[in-house]
Amino acid sequence: MLPNVLGIADYGAFVLAVWLFLMVPGPGNLAIIASTGHGGMRGGLAATLGIVLADQVLLWLAVAGVAALLAAHPGVFQAVQWLGAIYLAWLGIRMLLARPGGSKVLDIQPRQFAMQAFWITLLNPKAIVFYMAFFPLFVQPATHRGLTTFAAMAVTIAGLTLLYGAIAAWLTRALAGRMRRHPRWGQGLEKLAGVALVAFGIKLALGR
Repeated sequence: MLPNVLGIADYGAFVLAVWLFLMVPGPGNLAIIASTGHGGMRGGLAATLGIVLADQVLLWLAVAGVAALLAAHPGVFQAVQWLGAIYLAWLGIRMLLARPGGSKVLDIQPRQFAMQAFWITLLNPKAIVFYMAFFPLFVQPATHRGLTTFAAMAVTIAGLTLLYGAIAAWLTRALAGRMRRHPRWGQGLEKLAGVALVAFGIKLALGR
């Protein structure tokens, strides 16, 4: 099979693992849901594109060995970690303080939805370490082809992320009608998302 020729061991398990990781609640999922809620499918897809682009940056930084650099210079890692934590907490606090009927924290143009999601994803240096630990599990040493193998894995991750984001955006849009009929539900979910973002920021800052 082609994946084996490209040096990817157990391609089916690789796809399943990536999909499961995408489903884990995190800032990326919140960005897609919030962007869809405020910008419709266009906003959700724009946020998904931002996540894909940031993931590709982190992925190739991991391939280039940035994780080793961060391990050798913990001060650099901690600085980026704190930057990401502050950014997430800032977004969460803005959502918590937003007044009902006022301007939305993420009520911006699709291009900005993409940038918002891009920075939320990029400012998580742990993702680099994750990719460094994750890739070796599915690399077949006998047929490994260097950058070609990693490129095939990167394309797979990008494709799955786009599919997942589209499904998440569609489901969010399908529930939007109920949110409009019951505005307090939407307000409550926004506050909950704000608390979650602050929590993610604190977790990132504590390095846990």
